[in-house]
Amino acid sequence: MKIFENDRIWIEREESDIPWLKIFPRQSCRELSECDPDTKRVLWKVLDIIERAMLAYYRPEKINIASFGNYLPRVHLHIMARFREDSHFPEPMWGEKQREAKLDLPPFEAFIALLHQELESEGI
Repeated sequence: MKIFENDRIWIEREESDIPWLKIFPRQSCRELSECDPDTKRVLWKVLDIIERAMLAYYRPEKINIASFGNYLPRVHLHIMARFREDSHFPEPMWGEKQREAKLDLPPFEAFIALLHQELESEGI
């Protein structure tokens, strides 16, 4: 589900029991080094904004950031808020499930509203 877009990037929500977003550049690149400098700057700025927003809003144990692109050979970044009670912790979300998640998180919609405010205040 797309939750934000502009002329440089878009942000999608990954369906999961944890807060998990993905950032895609509009420029189609297989590797980050292929992105133009302005796109890279926006990607890193948005990544920083999302991480800070997740830390402030959800207060997770840890933020995980990943970029694989093996199934989808296109640059994109995963940002995940991780909790001791999530279904995979301390394993990666792509790893073996450890338990049924027992999370009581604040509403995702309010997080998205906060994120939009942060992106706007930073001129994204």
